[in-house]
Amino acid sequence: MAKLLFHLRNVPDDEADEVRALLDAHALDWYETRPGPWGVSAGGLWLRDAGAYPRARQLLDDYQRERRSRARETEAREGRQTFLELLRTRPGFVLPRLLAILAVIALTLALPWWLLRA
Repeated sequence: MAKLLFHLRNVPDDEADEVRALLDAHALDWYETRPGPWGVSAGGLWLRDAGAYPRARQLLDDYQRERRSRARETEAREGRQTFLELLRTRPGFVLPRLLAILAVIALTLALPWWLLRA
């Protein structure tokens, strides 16, 4: 019976590709389910043989520890991006979100006053 090994929700494409390659490199029989059209199901990587799960889980845990250490080394070397750097490099991403936050704050503050006035 098949066993879910790896959820694909919010997983970067490069990580999913590396996990697929890892499973292939270790000759594990797996298949992939795609996310549903409305985001209800996330999709995932499944093992066809549940008996191979402990071995696959150990490989995946080792891979994720290695990936986490690489990400931390990159962050330590390059540093984190500040808000102003993000605003300067991706204004089309930041400004609409910032305006939405300000609109929610304005509505939250104005609504009680408007209700009391009516």
